[in-house]
Amino acid sequence: MTSAPVPLPRRLAAEFLGSAFLAAIVIGSGIAAQRLSPGNTGLELLENSAATAAGLFAIILMFGPVSGGHFNPVVSFADAALGGLSWKDATAYLPAQVAGCVTGAVAANLMFALAPVSISTKHRANGAHALSEVIATAGLILVIFALARSGRLASAPAAVGAYIGAAYWFTSSTSFANPAITIGRMFSNTFAGIAPSSAPVFIAAQIGGGIAGVLLIRVLYPALTPAQAAGVIVPHETSDGDRSRRNHTVNSDER
Repeated sequence: MTSAPVPLPRRLAAEFLGSAFLAAIVIGSGIAAQRLSPGNTGLELLENSAATAAGLFAIILMFGPVSGGHFNPVVSFADAALGGLSWKDATAYLPAQVAGCVTGAVAANLMFALAPVSISTKHRANGAHALSEVIATAGLILVIFALARSGRLASAPAAVGAYIGAAYWFTSSTSFANPAITIGRMFSNTFAGIAPSSAPVFIAAQIGGGIAGVLLIRVLYPALTPAQAAGVIVPHETSDGDRSRRNHTVNSDER
């Protein structure tokens, strides 16, 4: 059984919408947590992380079959580095992901009757936060591509959601692990926001974490093929052909 390849404009629309939902979930649940549990930071973080983990699981299922469900430039460029996505397409994904996250931030503000745009004043940049973002992003890349290599991409939506939910707690930065969502979160001066002056440190750390993650995948899973990488985060058809579908048919000898 075969299906028609998904053209790039449809994949970009999926990445835009998925990124918008991601930002709306992260920021909206942060605003709700702040209002429901004022002054109780631990409970606010629990509410925010639980909503993000569950929401990420859902939006990957929604949009993943169209675009792969990246919603993250680091994931897209890691996929390109491992041969699963063309560099041209990864570059095209980036503005769609950033624009989606900014749109989602604005939508979250409006849903809670706030100004559409309020630049965050929440300063986060220090050495511990930067190290946290390197580790969180590298771990995200490891989760995704380890599943691709072992033929378990069906578990990816749950695994990615669970990892990000856990990383809210084991990192001091609360695990942004995504340059696009970092940019989006600048536009909401709420619980989940980040000051523009802190964003460059986070983005640089996330890029470093992405590079580290790719290097670790090459060491731990040297037999990862472009066909396997093409299916991340979930199997989907691309205009380059059916490489991601072939990821489902890797036999046990190849694993």
